[in-house]
Amino acid sequence: MVTPFSPDGSVDSATAAALATYLVEHGSDGIVVCGTTGESPTLTWEEELELFSAVQGAVGGKAKVIAGTGSNSTQEAISATSKAAKLGLDGSLQVVPYYNKPPQEGLLKHFQAIAAASPDLPMMLYNIPGRTGANLALETITQLAEIPNIVAIKEASGNLDHVSQICASTPPGFSIYSGDDSLTLPILSVGGCGVVSVASHLVGDRLQEMIQHFEVGHVNKATNIHLELFSLFKGLFMMTNPIPVKAALRLQGWKVGDVRPPLCSVTPDVESSLKDLLKSLSLLNTI
Repeated sequence: MVTPFSPDGSVDSATAAALATYLVEHGSDGIVVCGTTGESPTLTWEEELELFSAVQGAVGGKAKVIAGTGSNSTQEAISATSKAAKLGLDGSLQVVPYYNKPPQEGLLKHFQAIAAASPDLPMMLYNIPGRTGANLALETITQLAEIPNIVAIKEASGNLDHVSQICASTPPGFSIYSGDDSLTLPILSVGGCGVVSVASHLVGDRLQEMIQHFEVGHVNKATNIHLELFSLFKGLFMMTNPIPVKAALRLQGWKVGDVRPPLCSVTPDVESSLKDLLKSLSLLNTI
């Protein structure tokens, strides 16, 4: 979920609660708070806890609330995850440490330490080498998947062979989620179970429908939805995420504010293209 900001740049918890409610009412089974799309790199830990509480208060018990508490500092990730657990959230999303590019042994110990510090909180690993500079290797994932509270991975490597290997090598019950909307259907076809989505802000009901069609064997119907929405999946990355999706939400009437620096506002050309795209999919004036 995006993080709404007030005109003065502060976190807008009331709009965050309203948006979370809308998402749950329109196809989302859970909400990831303070992930990449939520601009976690420019949020303070205090702001993140405020958002966790606001979203938990709005949709707790109706949908899973997952806290983005990953960090490239193991101790910071442990501390933030422990606080999220005390708030009663349903899980944590743990990104591969970025910038410092630890070797696989360091990644293994990092995630083991976080899991051990909050053993009752389910954990989703997050592999996105394009942003972190480090890829979580298959051997590391399979070792981590044996830990009882490490239950899932968000896979955004863009490598279907890697996803296939994870599906084939991890225990039953370990869940593989797509980290890219455009790869959701391909990942379902090799054993994945869903998506941690950006496009769900706009087409959550259709994504839920696509996945349900696939699960009951209506592959052609699922494919048709995938192809219908493919231009949106790509359009939301015309600039760095979450710049376009926040612009799209504003076009729909959501007061989510702009992005925080060092991200910058959507360009006029991209905003015009987004508007045309939303019109083509009948996505304007939907709230």
